[in-house]
Amino acid sequence: MRGQRLICRTFGQPEKVLQLEDISISPPQQDELVVRMIARPINPSDLIPIRGSYSHRIDLPYIPGYEGVGIVEQVGSSDYKHLIGQRVLPLLGQGTWQQYVTSPARFAIPIPSSIDNITAAQLYINPLTAFVTSREVLQLKMGDVLLVNACNSAIGKLYIQLSKIYGFRVIAVTRNNHHTEELLRLGAEVVIDTTTMSLFETVMALTNGCGADAAIDSIGGRQGNNLAFAVRPNGQFLTIGLLSGEQVNWSAIVNKAYVEANIFHLRHWNHQVTVEQWQSTFKQLIQLIEAGKLELMKPSAQFSLQQYKTAISAVEDQIGKVFLV
Repeated sequence: MRGQRLICRTFGQPEKVLQLEDISISPPQQDELVVRMIARPINPSDLIPIRGSYSHRIDLPYIPGYEGVGIVEQVGSSDYKHLIGQRVLPLLGQGTWQQYVTSPARFAIPIPSSIDNITAAQLYINPLTAFVTSREVLQLKMGDVLLVNACNSAIGKLYIQLSKIYGFRVIAVTRNNHHTEELLRLGAEVVIDTTTMSLFETVMALTNGCGADAAIDSIGGRQGNNLAFAVRPNGQFLTIGLLSGEQVNWSAIVNKAYVEANIFHLRHWNHQVTVEQWQSTFKQLIQLIEAGKLELMKPSAQFSLQQYKTAISAVEDQIGKVFLV
């Protein structure tokens, strides 16, 4: 069996350094599946490593793509023959920007027929991060106030939806008012546009001068610093991204804002959990989606694997959620 894949052999601009190549698909090992991919989103987290931001921990060549959904074509053991023909998320194996992905069978997530391909393809990075950080890491309780910057992003919208389910309160922080109505509709208590409102003063007014209980920072740099200082003393500040490309001032956050500051890496959580915990967490997410309590991004554009340059350009033009199908 033969297929195609996108491969990165040198770091740089994704549309310039990625190469499409034909390959022979090896049969799966005993604990593996071969999955024919149907849909994969292009996330910022897919493009950042191609540019070399994580060159210290990524060996070249490598196949990009952290998530997606496909159909099981081959199994390495009769123990998994029931999965043949089923849609799964082929996770923690090869990159997904290829026609066929080989992945560990025990970490494959079966997808019920009630969930469409586009939704299923997005079920890993953002939903799992939002769910684990709010439920397990921060352990947010009913009534807790959570600040979320870059809240008009896909993951920001998930924190808002989870707040409606579990009873904590989200103050959404943005840099414009383009998505204010949508964020309020999803369940944000307040939307702070930092181009027209003071973050610190607004949060203090909303919390009777106490500050938020916790904050999720996806940006870093000055904006991350400002977020931390709007958290109450001994509150929690958690970094999950670095959209600005700059670190926050960790010393100031700990020693002057007096908050508990940490970084969340999904890959670390992946390595720590048991297979049972992994499957159970995804089962909870799938149930929330089936119940209509979580909605993921709608596609703005879809391209074939062969159209990857056009697809990447669309992502960089910020037209919305882009998929390789």
